[in-house]
Amino acid sequence: MKEGEDYYINESGLWVLTEAYHLKRGYCCENGCKHCPWEYGKTKEGSNSEKK
Repeated sequence: MKEGEDYYINESGLWVLTEAYHLKRGYCCENGCKHCPWEYGKTKEGSNSEKK
């Protein structure tokens, strides 16, 4: 995995997976990821309704 391409580290020190990483992986894990290309759990307003 490449930092800046597949993930970045946010202000809290957490790894955040990018849309590019999810597309490479090829499927949705249904965890409501921030950059989910399949928009799992997102409403029309763009907010995430399925936070876990």
